[in-house]
Amino acid sequence: MCGIVGLLIKTPALRRRLGEWAVPMLVGMTERGPDSAGLAVFRQPASQSMCKLSLYCADDRFDWRLLENTLATRFNKPEVERHASHAVLTAAVEPHEVRAWLTSQYPQIHVLCAGRAMDVYKDIGLPAEIARRYAFETLSGTHLIGHTRMATESAVTPENAHPYTAGEDWCLVHNGSLANPYSIKRLLQRRGVAFESDCDTEAACRYIAWRLEEGDNLETALHQAFEDFDGFFTFLMGTVDQLALVRDPIACKPAIVAETDDYVAIASEFRSLAHLQGIQHAQVFEPKPAEIYSWSI
Repeated sequence: MCGIVGLLIKTPALRRRLGEWAVPMLVGMTERGPDSAGLAVFRQPASQSMCKLSLYCADDRFDWRLLENTLATRFNKPEVERHASHAVLTAAVEPHEVRAWLTSQYPQIHVLCAGRAMDVYKDIGLPAEIARRYAFETLSGTHLIGHTRMATESAVTPENAHPYTAGEDWCLVHNGSLANPYSIKRLLQRRGVAFESDCDTEAACRYIAWRLEEGDNLETALHQAFEDFDGFFTFLMGTVDQLALVRDPIACKPAIVAETDDYVAIASEFRSLAHLQGIQHAQVFEPKPAEIYSWSI
């Protein structure tokens, strides 16, 4: 049992309140997932010449300032914005170049995501603790997805926390359990896809990303997932300009959507939506099984 939340702000003037509204949503899912929590937030994209990478280091003594200085000798215009054990690196460089360099020079640093718009924060602990640690309330942007985890298939570690990412500016959170993640993992590994954790959600994330890279659109990729995935799932996905939600054909994992002229809000249970401005006037509904819902900014 885990909790998922998503929030897309339609009204530009309200986007500064994205984190303020999202924190009670995330904390409201604590009973569904007290082990770890995370957010992927989509902001104004960096310019075409720049990329962003979200980084994590478990060592509290790690010298992020020294990393920034070292990066400056190798890459163009690097900036490192630290948030507790995380940091957001912005530089005028291709993401794969700086990712490869970090892997060789700083193996203790884990790259959580790469792209131009998305920042990812995830860690172990109660959702309220993690929200305070990374100042989620101060976040602004167009949309986000979040997750609270109750570990069932793999260890409680930052690597196994959600959201999961693959490619650039694409992420997924999952409530449910896949029975065949290792067969999916072997399928993808034979095609050169690398894995970083032992969580079943990573198999789902990388499978869908692989289908997209092979030329499927999201609807086709998800319908193929219905055939290839054995288990139960509600997936909430984020891209640079979109949220997408789907439940498996049995739909045993809960989800609820509330939509107004100002926002679209998604959660595993209504209690995480009850505080939202104008919720009494929202269109509230339960997504149907095996139907893909999407909303664009």
